[in-house]
Amino acid sequence: MQNIAYQLEPELTADEFIDLLHRSTLAERRPVHDRGVMEAMLRNAAVIATARADGLLVGISRAVSDFAYCTYLSDLAVDEAFQRQGIGRELIRRTHEAAGLHTTLILLAAPKAEAYYPQVGLTKHESCWMIRGVAKS
Repeated sequence: MQNIAYQLEPELTADEFIDLLHRSTLAERRPVHDRGVMEAMLRNAAVIATARADGLLVGISRAVSDFAYCTYLSDLAVDEAFQRQGIGRELIRRTHEAAGLHTTLILLAAPKAEAYYPQVGLTKHESCWMIRGVAKS
């Protein structure tokens, strides 16, 4: 197990973000082919917490928040080679702390990750509703 350095990193580059998404499999569900969208996702995030091993980005938590009531954790990704070391749990903790522990932390689980979230302290909520975005032309 390597020494992992955690930090808030609001200036994270799209290149590193996209690379990590591929190494974590989250790229399957993100528009990694659209650099403009990926850059906007980073630019408009309220909290970006990262985990690095010897400088290599191995984990990210990206959230939007009003810092008063709710925080939506929109991306949690850990490099597959670094999973099962507590990195995701620590990124969730640091993200919630940065947004304010008084806020409700909310996320939508990727199908492959549904079993993970109860293990790190999240409670399932049965009434999530959404309208999917329309593809850009």
